Amino acid sequence: QVQLVESGGGLVQAGGSLRLSCAASGGTFSPYGMGWFRRAPGKEREFVARISRSGDITGYTDSVKGRFAISRDNAKNTVYLEMSSLKPEDTAVYYCAATRRASGASYSYAYDYWGQGTQVTVSS
Repeated sequence: QVQLVESGGGLVQAGGSLRLSCAASGGTFSPYGMGWFRRAPGKEREFVARISRSGDITGYTDSVKGRFAISRDNAKNTVYLEMSSLKPEDTAVYYCAATRRASGASYSYAYDYWGQGTQVTVSS
């Protein structure tokens, strides 16, 4: 089994940037597509970004396009989410997840492994 641990969350002012990391342990995530999701208070979990096994295919929800960038370093068993131009509505707990689907997926139920989440708070 693969365990995923997110880090890098915190408090940032609107317009600022953060880089989230998701490190795998107990195995490697190179066979997996990866995704980032978030859950804001009182809202359903929302897809944010996905990346294929090799990192050559990425996808984003419309609200973060141009501001967020997902990447991965399979040698380090780590996936990243670089976030810039942050907005208060980006405030959420962010989760990384691994799926057997090679290109990742946009739906939470496609994922097999989840991290514990890291809090991102954007102040106005």
